[in-house]
Amino acid sequence: MKLYEKSAAELSLLLKKSEVSSVEIVQSFIDRIDRVEPQIKAFVSYTPESALVMARFIDDKRMRGEEQHPLAGIPVAVKDNICTEGIRTTCSSRILENFIPPYDAAVIESLKKAGMPLLGKTNLDEFAMGSSTENSAFHATRNPWNPDMVPGGSSGGSAAAVASAMVPLALGSDTGGSVRQPASFCGITGLRPTYGRVSRYGLIAFASSLDQIGPFSTTALDNALLLSVISGYDLRDSTSLPNSVPEFHSDLEIDCKNLRIGLIRQDPSDGFDPEVIAAVKKQAAFLGDAGAEIEEISLSMIDCGLGAYYLIAPSEASSNLGRYDGVRYGLCIEGEDIESMFSDTRGRGFGPEVKRRIIIGTYALSAGYYDAYYLQAMKVRTLIRREYEEAFKKYDLLLGATTPTPAFKLGEKVDDPLQMYLSDICNLNDALAGIPSLSVPSGIHSTGLPMGIQLSAPPLQEGTLLKIAHFLEQRNENHPKRPGIQLTEEGSA
Repeated sequence: MKLYEKSAAELSLLLKKSEVSSVEIVQSFIDRIDRVEPQIKAFVSYTPESALVMARFIDDKRMRGEEQHPLAGIPVAVKDNICTEGIRTTCSSRILENFIPPYDAAVIESLKKAGMPLLGKTNLDEFAMGSSTENSAFHATRNPWNPDMVPGGSSGGSAAAVASAMVPLALGSDTGGSVRQPASFCGITGLRPTYGRVSRYGLIAFASSLDQIGPFSTTALDNALLLSVISGYDLRDSTSLPNSVPEFHSDLEIDCKNLRIGLIRQDPSDGFDPEVIAAVKKQAAFLGDAGAEIEEISLSMIDCGLGAYYLIAPSEASSNLGRYDGVRYGLCIEGEDIESMFSDTRGRGFGPEVKRRIIIGTYALSAGYYDAYYLQAMKVRTLIRREYEEAFKKYDLLLGATTPTPAFKLGEKVDDPLQMYLSDICNLNDALAGIPSLSVPSGIHSTGLPMGIQLSAPPLQEGTLLKIAHFLEQRNENHPKRPGIQLTEEGSA
């Protein structure tokens, strides 16, 4: 097996035994990127030189016998809405196309402290607004399982990079499902931590009350390792939680006896693919056979999340994106007066989906409409959170599909925003409630595309989610399953 086909934990073990160097590992992934990236287009910026510098630094430390973090020397990619000192951070938008941050986000500081080489910044829907990574101002990213399909969004670049073995680990951001949905579409594991578990300092804001950084990986163990690196209190983020951070990777074994799991009722009449429903029930059966108590439930507020989310998120986005006016950040189109400068800069700098959400948000917050729209959406959000609180009095976990269907075709939903928004319908309520949830692969659809299940838990119970994911991995054949990428002539050059 080639180095780029191994998990981060396997690579870490090889480093510990001195059977391979960090430089060899990083070079293996660089060679893989050079072959695969022309076809998948997961990256916006590619930083192999600086990754090799970090790898040599880690090798030197290891030669001197200095203590290393388990992920030291293991490369990582990061979504391009997370600030990196000296490396451009574009949010896949023309308005920030040449923006180079003067500082690192908190998670980047943590990755550097752990000694993890950064191989590049990954593509996303502009300002993380989208569900297919087609809204990038630069290029669309393709699904490694079928290049005619989307990888999901908005963290589609990070998910595609991990699924195609261009990196073993990556970070994304999840506002309404943007880690879990692409993880499901690409057949990997993606976690949205509890709101506040991971510092958002240096994450370029989309919707501040919802944004959360989360890890992608091929296994639960790798996900736990990366979550342990990026979690923790940060004084610079006022929403950061002061709770202690367990070593999520130290013990992933779980006894399913006495575990109570609510199986969310999902029906083909609601747009769910029968094979997706069957895959969810198969995973539930694994847990039931191991002693877990499984009971079907219906969440009455599940259909209300879509409307609430698409009022709250655009409202916060319309406020957050007001800072991009040509004066303080990024693109500036000079005009006859300051009003035309603002108008031309924002008109040319933002893409159609960002403009759509700014208009929706500005309308919802405007005088005379605030009570009718934004305030009502916030009341619905409170009801959703209370429904979860009641559910978790009875169940330890909730289980359901991550997405109603496998990945859809590139261009299939570009002209129908509502259909695009519906692809996130299983993910929105968890984000509104601020609870942790995780997507783990659940099998392969008859179309050859991967499917995922979503596990949700009470706040700060990421450890339980990762243990269940690890349990299910042991029972699913050939996990992790990689896509058989058919490289084009360009890609194989």
